[in-house]
Amino acid sequence: MIKSSYNKFYILGISLISALGGYLFGFDFAVISGALPFLQKQFALNAYWEGLATGSLALGAIAGCLVAGKVADNYGRRPGLMLAASLFALSSLAMALSPNRDIFIAARFAAGIGVGMASMLSPMYIAEISPAHLRGRMVAVNQLTIVLGILITNLVNYTLRNTGDDAWRWMFSLGVIPSGLFLLGAYFLPESPRWLIKNGKEEKAKVILLKIGGADFVNESLKNIKKSLEGITKSSYADAFKKAVFPAVLIGIGLAVFQQLCGINTVFNYAPKIFERIGATKDDQLLQTVFIGGVNLVFTILAMLLVDKLGRKPLMLIGAGGLAILYIIVVQMLSSGSASVSWVLLAAIGTYAMSIAPVTWVLISEIFPTKVRGAAISIAVISLWGAYFILVFTFPVLFEKFKENTFYIYAVICSIGFLFVWYKVKETKGQTLEEVELTMLGH
Repeated sequence: MIKSSYNKFYILGISLISALGGYLFGFDFAVISGALPFLQKQFALNAYWEGLATGSLALGAIAGCLVAGKVADNYGRRPGLMLAASLFALSSLAMALSPNRDIFIAARFAAGIGVGMASMLSPMYIAEISPAHLRGRMVAVNQLTIVLGILITNLVNYTLRNTGDDAWRWMFSLGVIPSGLFLLGAYFLPESPRWLIKNGKEEKAKVILLKIGGADFVNESLKNIKKSLEGITKSSYADAFKKAVFPAVLIGIGLAVFQQLCGINTVFNYAPKIFERIGATKDDQLLQTVFIGGVNLVFTILAMLLVDKLGRKPLMLIGAGGLAILYIIVVQMLSSGSASVSWVLLAAIGTYAMSIAPVTWVLISEIFPTKVRGAAISIAVISLWGAYFILVFTFPVLFEKFKENTFYIYAVICSIGFLFVWYKVKETKGQTLEEVELTMLGH
């Protein structure tokens, strides 16, 4: 641990600005939940098209991750964040003005490109700019802005619910406001010191490192970063599949896929459909999404307090085991038509929000070696969005066929995830990125 004074306000400031990408991620993720009842009527969506309209965001996000990896390595993290902000703004307008189903899905795919870029670049940027003892908390700031985006969007959706058949257009168009703020803020962000050093711009890196910490921090950081970059010229996706680093990449892919296939995002995206099962009115369905957003926020803040104290692995185990049990209870309550199922679903949201949701992003941002970090994070996040597409595309069809028993599938996946974390994930709290690299590579 480097003994130095840190400019915590500066670190928090740049983390919050870059984490606005997370807010927009939360916006595009949540807005579909409130808009879907209107879209079903507007575009006559069946279960297939309902799943595709929701999941097209994930397909765009996969493309966004591919773009982000190249932009991040070739031009820097900051230009990538600015490009993501621009895509958010344009796609919000395109979705709001869509005249038919196909154009709406294409616009949501474009929004997904921005989401994919931000979902990769924001946590990576924050991880690279933060000192080791603050990194988990600062990366969790990105998850905090995601859940703020979800909560505020759910509140707006609920407010607009009775404004007519075109309420969904207003829901999407309001995304232009945070997009503009993100673009403006990203313009003033400093570049990642690790990227600068990797690209031969050491003096610029020193200036930024000095703003973050003192002289000792600058010297120690330069030494660690240079050591991790020895013999490396340019990373590629092929490098991430080399024998030395591939085990770490596989763990990252496993964590990313588990974060989605654990099933909780069906509650976020399809809350109205689930609560309709117990006879809730449309108003009550949308009100439940507000409660979900509120619980999500409270428990994400709890995760920020715990991630650098309790550690990454214990939180992941609590999340996986807790969800497996809660899903079994959800099935029983939905099958009996009990209104109390809302409390169990809120407990599941809270469990996920304090564990799997933020900790997965923290681990993905820190477990990969510096020489392949951009490509490896891109691969992991592409896997995450692929799993998200599978989840949200299949849920309407599965729920139509198996009803509440669908949640048994997610209980089994969570049990498998528990074993995966127990045997494969190593604790990384309090370590520098360079120390994590040595741990993951078995040195």
